Amino acid sequence: MEETMMKRINKTMDNLRAHNMAAYFVETKDEVPELLKSLMNEGETVTHGGSETLKECGVIDLLNSGAYRYLDRSKAQTREETEEIYRAAFTADTYLTSANAVTESGLLYNVDGNSNRVAAILYGPKQVIFICGYNKLVKDLDEAVVRLKTIAAPRNTKRLSCETYCAKEGECLALGRDASYMCDGCKSPQRICCNYVVSARQRQKDRMKVILVGEELGY
Repeated sequence: MEETMMKRINKTMDNLRAHNMAAYFVETKDEVPELLKSLMNEGETVTHGGSETLKECGVIDLLNSGAYRYLDRSKAQTREETEEIYRAAFTADTYLTSANAVTESGLLYNVDGNSNRVAAILYGPKQVIFICGYNKLVKDLDEAVVRLKTIAAPRNTKRLSCETYCAKEGECLALGRDASYMCDGCKSPQRICCNYVVSARQRQKDRMKVILVGEELGY
């Protein structure tokens, strides 16, 4: 890890902690499962939001190890069963996810279409653990908005085969307007940018935990 990036990571972790969020750093994605084992108890109820990062870090394999009561939405056979798991997530001991962006000032920026993920981030699970590659670090919220519109949303809509402008063109059609354009975008029924959440200083200390990884992960 180059010195400049490590300074950014340390600054970000200090600011996350100042906002009552626990912060951790690991050099590689292979270290993530062992750290998670120290943050979760065997037998507890665990689930997660949609995340390429979790797959890349071996988190899904850990959850399938039998050590946890894993609410696995991939096993759902119908939309109704999926919705049941979404709602059951509110009573989970641990909710795992990534973030769309993490600012150096210690803010977490997340945007959702279905919004089960941001709902669980905000309330319900006893703890929420974010796993974020260093590529998710941004200077401020303005940069977070740009990152979402040029990287996260286009790649996710393409992965999900959504019929949206950004999936076809590689960036949001609202890109380049003034700061008020954060919520602007297409009118596609498959749009994934519907609810915007910024997590700042928390009342409940360390409910939110952020693991920063010294590798590029996810979108």
